[in-house]
Amino acid sequence: MTPKDFFDFAKENNAVQVDMKFCDLFGIWQHCTYPIDTLDEGVFEGGFGFDGSSIRGWQAINESDMLAIPDADTTRMDPFFNEPTVSIIADIYDPITKEAYPKDPRNVAKKGLAYLAQTGIADTCYIGPEPEFFVFDDIRYASNERGAMYEIDSSEAAWNTGRSELGGNLGHKVGYKGGYFPVAPGDTLQDLRTEMVQEMRKNGIVIEAHHHEVATAGQCEIDMEFAPLLKMAD
Repeated sequence: MTPKDFFDFAKENNAVQVDMKFCDLFGIWQHCTYPIDTLDEGVFEGGFGFDGSSIRGWQAINESDMLAIPDADTTRMDPFFNEPTVSIIADIYDPITKEAYPKDPRNVAKKGLAYLAQTGIADTCYIGPEPEFFVFDDIRYASNERGAMYEIDSSEAAWNTGRSELGGNLGHKVGYKGGYFPVAPGDTLQDLRTEMVQEMRKNGIVIEAHHHEVATAGQCEIDMEFAPLLKMAD
């Protein structure tokens, strides 16, 4: 996608904002949002300026100025904001030298791919992740001067067979290590996973399957079709 294509795409989708994203050293998304009518195609060369000293592990305060230059190929409509918003991922650069920032995970991925090609081992690296996660109904934790604790809970957890529940406790819960492929109503998260998958598919992510995983207490898995490393990382 070219810069012109980006603005055409935004217009077709009635976008009023552009949400620029990048990833920090810890794998956490960072973002800043701009009214689209204040931007032009020059942003794909000049980038967005931001304070790199406020990103953990990046720059010192006396070297805080950094540039985020968006990659038009990462353009998507964000499905979660109330106002139509285009999401785009940026690469991070030094504003003085114009060199790619060595602590930018996206730059690290690109250098890894270049090294792979240089070695002659392969010319493509495919990644096929299987995100596994828990959906809990309640999470509590504390760490203070008088003690520390954590507690998690799930309505389908094996430890809740004796709990009083609204509408009655039907008794059957997903057992310990018994959560692989149970059907509803034991698997309580079918519809939630389907909703997740549908949103992912709208944004071009190819999904092979989703299911309940082995653990009790709402462990889920969504299987994504493999894709080249950088595309999958984005």
